[in-house]
Amino acid sequence: MRISTRGRYALRLMMDIASHDREGYVSLKDAAARQEISMKYLEQIAGMLAKAGMLRSGRGAQGGYRLAKEPEAYTIGSILRLTEGNLAPVSCLEGPENTCQRCGECPTLDFWTGLYAVVNDYIDRFTLADLLAEQAKKP
Repeated sequence: MRISTRGRYALRLMMDIASHDREGYVSLKDAAARQEISMKYLEQIAGMLAKAGMLRSGRGAQGGYRLAKEPEAYTIGSILRLTEGNLAPVSCLEGPENTCQRCGECPTLDFWTGLYAVVNDYIDRFTLADLLAEQAKKP
């Protein structure tokens, strides 16, 4: 499993917006400058996050983006799954049902299933609020 720039940048954007949300709507121009990410790329990511209901957008001079909910409501897993899709380590675990012809006799299936469970448990354990708290501890 490898997280793409889209997933990493989505997480950075959500963190940036969460940390500046109390000031009002956060402009993508400001977020792009702070995060050193292309404005055009952030527009695509913000659009995806807004369409999924994670961000609210505002128009006009004071417009931009805000979180739709409190930072505690967003797990890192929910953000990564939205941007990356399924995070299964092998294709036979991507769907709700394993349709692999060898799943009944596969000697590695239990290993991959366990790895997938560990990854999901880990990324769902943390929220934006948790990452904000960790960020606040750093100098």
